[in-house]
Amino acid sequence: MAAISGHCTFRSHQFPLSFTVPVASSSSFYGEALRSSSISLASPPSVHRSLISCQASSAASPPSSSVNGTAKGGMKDFLHISDFDKATIMKILDRAAEVKAQLKSGDRSFAPFKGKTMAMIFAKPSMRTRVSFETGFFLLGGHAIYLGPDDIQMGKREETRDVARVLSRYNDIIMARVFGHQDILDLAKFSSVPVINGLTDYNHPCQIMADALTIIEHIGQLEGAKVVYVGDGNNIVHSWLLLASVVPFHFVCACPKGFEPDKETVEKAQKAGISKIEITNDPKEAVKGADVVYSDVWASMGQKEEAAHRRQVFQGFQVDEALMKIAGPKAYFMHCLPAERGVEVTDGVIEAPNSIVFPQAENRMHAQNAIMLHALGL
Repeated sequence: MAAISGHCTFRSHQFPLSFTVPVASSSSFYGEALRSSSISLASPPSVHRSLISCQASSAASPPSSSVNGTAKGGMKDFLHISDFDKATIMKILDRAAEVKAQLKSGDRSFAPFKGKTMAMIFAKPSMRTRVSFETGFFLLGGHAIYLGPDDIQMGKREETRDVARVLSRYNDIIMARVFGHQDILDLAKFSSVPVINGLTDYNHPCQIMADALTIIEHIGQLEGAKVVYVGDGNNIVHSWLLLASVVPFHFVCACPKGFEPDKETVEKAQKAGISKIEITNDPKEAVKGADVVYSDVWASMGQKEEAAHRRQVFQGFQVDEALMKIAGPKAYFMHCLPAERGVEVTDGVIEAPNSIVFPQAENRMHAQNAIMLHALGL
């Protein structure tokens, strides 16, 4: 038996927590989750321009403070991939594969979330995020509560800090899909239960964890793979960069001039010295030798008024059959969806045998299940 000691924060007061748990071995996921030390989260850099993503808004609120992902009674937030070390990220991905295999087998006996509830805050609508989180939490025994844009109006009808503290008293975990990144930081700061980042204008960590799982399934490993993103330097790119600062692989972002990802995030990934990072304006050169070619919409939620202008600027950045031919016969195509077929990607590419878009979409649920298990210390 191993004794674990720590501190929980509750209503701004600290009290000692001591309990004893069995630890099977040093390789046990459960033991590792309980033994894991507090990890400090670095504050994401200021966002210098509008950042969009799969259903993202047109403006990103720059974070003004850092929030730690340390113990909340032995539990953790999941706000940015770079808040965790390589070993932790890979263990979450391994757990995702294990739980996925059990669910795919039809075995529903694993119910770690039984008796637990999750509040899902949506400042904007979503299909994949809502269904993947709600279904995944249910399949593992829990109950998820959907709170739509009109249910809370966080920051307008009620202050974020009050929302966090009230929902913490009702629920075991909170997932939020919001506009400004500061909103997710504030939720985590004032919540006494784990907070999962379901998307902000700055980053989309759950999507990239699902992407990493998909790459491992199809290529065999993420380390050493060449991932080439073609399109706008948005929050999807930021999450790829944050992953590249932890796990070694080759990441290239090919985007039009003026649409590069946040400079500070690029520099952070490069200075980590973990992965090869390239930002280029030449998609044809970028995709050569790619293991994965990745795309996203050019004009997303909150940016539809820019759609016509962006279609002009992004000419030459469409992922079509010709570009995939340059990438090579072994290159897979990925897209976080929803896709505008005929705009950023052709119908022929998204429906091709080497497109893994829909396994990628399914893996949102499996990756998120593992993230929630880790956040809850289960």
